Amino acid sequence: MSQTNVKSGPIVKPCGEDLTAAADLFVTLSQNAGAAQMLLPTAQDDLVPYIVLEGAGAGENGYFMPVHPDKNIRVPIVGTCNPGDTLVLADPAVEGQAGKVTVLPEDAGDYRGIGIAEELAVDGQLLLLRPLPLGVITVT
Repeated sequence: MSQTNVKSGPIVKPCGEDLTAAADLFVTLSQNAGAAQMLLPTAQDDLVPYIVLEGAGAGENGYFMPVHPDKNIRVPIVGTCNPGDTLVLADPAVEGQAGKVTVLPEDAGDYRGIGIAEELAVDGQLLLLRPLPLGVITVT
């Protein structure tokens, strides 16, 4: 028995906000009046199963890649990291950090575990990371 009307690889979805400068950032699938749309995360524990391949203006179609553990990806990092560090979403409340990653902080809070670093990286670098379904990590 086979699946019908399914697709693997990059997908095309409308952008719910201006994502023209959002290449390589994590995004979430949301909706507006039942219509699918892609948005940057608004909280550090948002579910972000896609990265932007080619963004577009609000209401226009962009290209997005689902992330999964069998393929590493490159995403901008805030701060520095070492190979093997656990990576989480950076704080989207800080301007310019939405959709980026950072090393799991020691500060108490809930963080979306994105994966592990596969290389040494410095602030702003497109870090090679292995996406892993780590879920929400609570630091107390």
